[in-house]
Amino acid sequence: MATKSIIGVDMGGTKIQGGVVSGNKLLTLETLPTPAGDAEQVVLNQLIQLIEKLITPDCEGIGIGVPSVVDSKNGIVYDVVAIPSWKEVHLKKILEDHFKIPVRVNNDSNCFALGEKYFGKGQGRSNFVAVTLGTGMGCGIVINNKLFEGANTGAGEIGCIPFREGRVEQYTAGTFFKSLNVDGADLYKRALANDPQALGIFHNYGLNLSEAIKMILYAYDPEVIILGGSISQAYDFFIGAVWQGLDDFLYPKSLLTLKIEKSTLQNSAVWGAAALLYAD
Repeated sequence: MATKSIIGVDMGGTKIQGGVVSGNKLLTLETLPTPAGDAEQVVLNQLIQLIEKLITPDCEGIGIGVPSVVDSKNGIVYDVVAIPSWKEVHLKKILEDHFKIPVRVNNDSNCFALGEKYFGKGQGRSNFVAVTLGTGMGCGIVINNKLFEGANTGAGEIGCIPFREGRVEQYTAGTFFKSLNVDGADLYKRALANDPQALGIFHNYGLNLSEAIKMILYAYDPEVIILGGSISQAYDFFIGAVWQGLDDFLYPKSLLTLKIEKSTLQNSAVWGAAALLYAD
């Protein structure tokens, strides 16, 4: 992997975080609050201010991950739920006109997958699915060493598939814990203290997640599934139930080589956004 100096930026609803990645090192990290309720240009100005804190003369490009539908070819961002004013933002053109270097834009789940491919547990693996478990559930898919985006950058929306009384992510993301009137962070602390109720909730969560993983296996047959996002911190408390829930998977031989691993990549969203330039 050639050494490039790349700025990676994670656009979130509460904060914009960016860093400079060079080779396998994260050199600097900056964070600014997202003025999510403000006009489109106000949010853009905040993003530009963050990049200006990071940019150096040897910077070769900027990668940006956004939690929304993205036309990745043209770098157009549509309907960012967490930033209501961003209905159609031609982010690639705006930033390339401003900074005069290449800009790549993609969905944040796809960025997570690329971050794992180049810097994390996807290294050396040709076919894998990277799953973010947080407020929602997102999936980034790598097939034959290439990011698979689909026609509208929407491939891998397993969380949106109808399931039981709603959608998959209502049972595999933060909504699941909210439906039980429990705080996920508090539940994790209780599980660390061997609280039986907390352990039971994580067990049930793992059984739910196994249903989503079956969908991933039937659709993509990956060699590894990499779990990231805030809920993955509790991996040890739900992974046993995940494997238990896979007992009725119709192709048990496939499970013999399957790995389900937790991401260990710190600041993965920044790494992943930078990886958009490494994937060129």
